[in-house]
Amino acid sequence: MATTTCTRFTDEYQLYEELGKGAFSVVRRCVKLSTGQEYAAKIINTKKLSARDHQKLEREARICRLLKHHNIVDYYHTLSSGECCVIFQILEAVLHCHQMGVVHRDLKPENLLLASKCKNAAVKLADFGLAIEVQGDQQAWFGFAGTPGYLSPEVLRKEAYGKPVDIWACGVILYILLVGYPPFWDEDQHKLYQQIKAGAYDFPSPEWDTVTPEAKNLINQMLTINPAKRITAQEALKHPWVCQRSTVASMMHRQETVECLKKFNARRKLKGAILTTMLVSRNFSGKLLGYDESSDSSNATVEDEEMKARKQEIIKITEQLIEAINNGDFEAYVKICDHGLTCFEPEALGNLVEGMDFHRFYFENLLSKNSKPIHTTILNPHVHLIGEEAACIAYIRLTQYVDGQGRPRSSQSEETRVWHRRDSKWQNVHFHCSGAPAAPLQ
Repeated sequence: MATTTCTRFTDEYQLYEELGKGAFSVVRRCVKLSTGQEYAAKIINTKKLSARDHQKLEREARICRLLKHHNIVDYYHTLSSGECCVIFQILEAVLHCHQMGVVHRDLKPENLLLASKCKNAAVKLADFGLAIEVQGDQQAWFGFAGTPGYLSPEVLRKEAYGKPVDIWACGVILYILLVGYPPFWDEDQHKLYQQIKAGAYDFPSPEWDTVTPEAKNLINQMLTINPAKRITAQEALKHPWVCQRSTVASMMHRQETVECLKKFNARRKLKGAILTTMLVSRNFSGKLLGYDESSDSSNATVEDEEMKARKQEIIKITEQLIEAINNGDFEAYVKICDHGLTCFEPEALGNLVEGMDFHRFYFENLLSKNSKPIHTTILNPHVHLIGEEAACIAYIRLTQYVDGQGRPRSSQSEETRVWHRRDSKWQNVHFHCSGAPAAPLQ
């Protein structure tokens, strides 16, 4: 990112290769012409952002301008690889945030970036999309936000919270960096939250046998249920395990933690690539779209009730579209679909079909003339929201119908639909189906 100026970006910087992509942005390497200094430029397509997204972007930029630290992604600074242990760098970054009155609220390995591919790569704290600004040690209810496996007990209890939530997340991160798995885990999110609220974790053998008592003590102080008794970032930096990081005992996991971060970064890039593919190329497989934040509860960012309502809206409009198909109502179908709708489905014999003519044939020659009842059930719907104006839904479509001999039959297909909102109206822009034909041929 760079501060706003009246000159064109390309007058001062030369853009080079792409480093990463998001749904509405791309990050590219750039070099400042006057100094030869390298930066990462995040280029955002603001035309696709809603007013709310603009506000979030401005907040994130304001916080990034505020935070100037060598272990935080900022505007005009890079850091060569150092010898400090990973958690030391994380704590230094968190301390700086807290001193500047910023609570990150979404600390997790996915938001820790490595400055380079070098063996001793420096760690950078990134993604301030959920960060808030507080006054001193202010405690208040700022909303339910974060990532399930890293949420603190006070957030789960919906109590007033503040800077200690970041320290709790640091404790979870340190636990993961030392042994490669989280302290709290369960496929059932309710059970996961119960574990966290009870502070139910341990140090099982054999993974923890080689970890020093000092490291375990620091984790215990970070994962203290009572936020008032939880260690602060400043106190953690003075902890013996962190202060004596030059000793073998505290450095023995150094390279393992870097490798762990690289793996987390790889998954982070994969997630971004999936979202970009869904929105930009619209040429993808159902298997790819099977990824959804709800299918990975330990890494999905928790949002408020508004997020749930938006997901239900996508499920509802999908049900309306399928109802139009079952009723043979092409007029209703066209209103819900984009005129340039692209699709992969069994009837197209593996080809990518674009436009409405292909679908019109089935409506006019099969669906509209089918007087036999058709009933469809959507099973296991997974909705992934892409900003404010796009979403995808993956589900199993179970269709019950009566065949030519009057016998009840069932067919099943795995389907994915990508939706885009234009002028406050959702439209289906891509459809992918695998399995039996969506419309049973008789």
